[in-house]
Amino acid sequence: MKTALSIAGSDSCGGAGIQADLKTMTMNGVYAMTAITALTAQNTTGVTAIMEVTPEFLRKQIDAVFEDIRPDAVKIGMVSSPDLVEVIAERLNAYHAVNIVVDPVMVATSGSVLSEDRAVNRMKEKLLPLAAVITPNIPEAEILSGMKITSKEEMEQAAKYIGDTYHCAVLCKGGHSVNDANDLLYADGKYTWFGGKRIHNPNTHGTGCTLSSAIASNLAKGYSLEQSIERAKAYISGALASMLDLGHGSGPLDHMFDIDGEFRR
Repeated sequence: MKTALSIAGSDSCGGAGIQADLKTMTMNGVYAMTAITALTAQNTTGVTAIMEVTPEFLRKQIDAVFEDIRPDAVKIGMVSSPDLVEVIAERLNAYHAVNIVVDPVMVATSGSVLSEDRAVNRMKEKLLPLAAVITPNIPEAEILSGMKITSKEEMEQAAKYIGDTYHCAVLCKGGHSVNDANDLLYADGKYTWFGGKRIHNPNTHGTGCTLSSAIASNLAKGYSLEQSIERAKAYISGALASMLDLGHGSGPLDHMFDIDGEFRR
């Protein structure tokens, strides 16, 4: 069985962060492991408190995983301080980690700020260049590019700037009133659009975490980046279309997906 490590924050309501990653990786047929960067008190309406782990404790978590069960892919989510970013980058470099997916979590779906500016700057410097792909939403892509994004053309400009600047592939996620859930991959100088249909489901808390974890799971299983994105989008679209609440368990998903994450159309 292939393996994947999530380095992210814990979400007390279970819909995002580590909890969403564990559910998603399991349903996509890989063995999921974690290194927790912070505990949060949050639900679908907002974040009320964040308690970070120490850099040394995060280091020990990452070491414990790599020294026993080496991950075939790594997903990085919420990292709220520059010291934690430094530890993650240093350890992943030391272990020559592969298939790194960075979801640059800066702002929660509810609008709560999750990462301080210094952490974002350190992430740009240390983490993004390690990534096989990063998965910013529109607000996060605006922060990383310094551009305002209001159209398809501006998504392309921002994705190219981010990819060329930080030397990584970029999956710029649509939505946020820019387009109808179409995502843009910029990789190796080429643009690839992944069509999507906006699904009117109020249970969208944690969808970004879920998508990035599904991409990492498929990369771990040997799929190409494009195939991994296609499969991840099918996975999350299937869940949203069935009006499942991603924050309240994944039992109903058993009827939609095979154990290896194949979406049953």
